[in-house]
Parts: sequence; structure tokens; C-alpha cells
Amino acid sequence: MISSTLEAPVLLVGAAHVVDLNAALRKVLGDRVLDAMAVELDDERARVLLSEHPEESKGGGQGPMILKLWALLQRRLGAEMGGGFAGAEMRTAADLAKERSLPLFLIDDPIRVTLARLLGSLGVKERVSLVVGAILGLVLPARFVRGQLDAYSAEPGEYMDEVRRQYPAVARVLVDERNEHMADRLAELRSKGFGRVAAVVGDAHVPGLAEALRRRGCPVETIRFSELERATAP
Repeated sequence: MISSTLEAPVLLVGAAHVVDLNAALRKVLGDRVLDAMAVELDDERARVLLSEHPEESKGGGQGPMILKLWALLQRRLGAEMGGGFAGAEMRTAADLAKERSLPLFLIDDPIRVTLARLLGSLGVKERVSLVVGAILGLVLPARFVRGQLDAYSAEPGEYMDEVRRQYPAVARVLVDERNEHMADRLAELRSKGFGRVAAVVGDAHVPGLAEALRRRGCPVETIRFSELERATAP
């Protein structure tokens, strides 16, 4: 029996930003005893996603072209794949926190700082590949992306190894570095007494973030994206 919340593991919930996970998240988190909820957002993205009408956001703002392209891609896929809008799972987590009177913590780096680091790290080949990939994504059928998600769910480790091979700077900046920073913030929450925290993050972050937390002495439990989808499967 757990006598202290600090003996409880941090719960990492792996999501996909363009898939409708509202029912699944409510099912796996609804009965959990929690001290707080955390989400893979920063202040800027939270203002958009947690606003009254997040689906109307244009995304990208005055940022780099690659950000605008990926924002367009995520909006399109979110609509076509039943997610409603990109990042809807973060809105669900925030809603659950509000319904249960739990504090909600934003644990990600500022998006513009992350993008600046990424653009400064990209070689010409990676930069061109990302732009071309985003443009192709705007015209590829949603079933192709669904197939990629299924391939990821079946072998997430192998899938990410291939991403690291093709896009080493992207994997380092968007995944590895952010994992370390999010782990720091979750560990700080535990030091403040928030032991039973559920953190909803993109599924690709779960293995590295779990490892980073363990290095900081934090016990971890994980629910992967594939498990979430099965939670509400007919």
C-alpha cells in the first residue's frame, strides 16, 4: 500500500496529436487518484488549445514557414482522422483536471525557443526533407497517415530508430532535449509534493521521458498510445 504520494509513480500517457482520444483518456484517467495533471504544452500553445474555440486557430502565426506548414497539416489530419483539431487530447486532459479540481501544469519548452534551436541545428538536407514532407502531407490521403500510425504502434522503437537515422537533428531537438526538460519539471513537481501526476505527452516522448525520470529517482508508469486506442476499441 502506498503511504505517501511520493512513493507513487509518475503516470506517462502517450497520445497522438491527430487522433480522437477523448473517450480513451477519460476511461484510463477517470478513476485514478491524482494530485495533478501535466500536459506537453507551453504558455503560447496552451492559450490556443485551451481557448474557447481552439479549432478556429490558424496556427503558425508569424513563425517560420515550416511551422505554418506543419500547423496546416495537423489541422487537416485532425479533422479527417476524427481528432477534431490537433492537440485535442491536451484539451481533454485540461478538462479532466478542471472537472476534478486538479492543478494543471504546462511542462514543455516554449515553442518558439524549440523552433529556434531546431532551425539552428538543421542541415540543408534535413531542412529540405522536412519542408517537402510537410507539403506532401497536405495532399496525401489520411489513410496513409493512419497506416504510418499503425506502423508506429506496432513497432515504436524501430519506427523511431528510422526517424533518428533520417532526421538526427529533429530527433535530438524535438524529442531528446525536450524529454530532459520535461523530466526536470516533473521531478520539480514531485519535490513540491505532487507525487501522483498524470502527464499527457506525445507517445514518441514516453520511452525517453520515462528513462530521464528514472535517472532523477522518480518511479514511472506508462500507458502507450496503442494501449489507449485499445481501451475503447469495440
